[in-house]
Amino acid sequence: MIGYIVLGTNDLAKSSAFYDALLTEIGVSRMMDFGERGYAWGATMESPMLCVMTPHNGEPATIGNGTMAAISVDSQQKVDRIHAKAIELGGSDEGAPGLRAEGGEGFYAAYFRDLEGHKLDVFCYG
Repeated sequence: MIGYIVLGTNDLAKSSAFYDALLTEIGVSRMMDFGERGYAWGATMESPMLCVMTPHNGEPATIGNGTMAAISVDSQQKVDRIHAKAIELGGSDEGAPGLRAEGGEGFYAAYFRDLEGHKLDVFCYG
């Protein structure tokens, strides 16, 4: 259902380096280049994508209170790896990897913020 999500940035070079390194951990690479505006990462052109872009209106990017993007992976080991990589790259911890009752039985997730302060979740079931 979701085609893509866009996270705003005030430092495209720094943010794109963060996501290049982070998403490589799950075999995802840049799929689209919007020049000086930003980039999109995905597994295929038909799969959901994560975009990092400067705001279209030219105003500073800000984080959304209550907004979160979630990255689906196929194993707890990948959840652990992505969370650790995000922290290693300068992101901040918002919840260590573990089972979470709020997601239902078998929901294993970890939460972090990227370099701009956007909250992300990486999760799997089973």
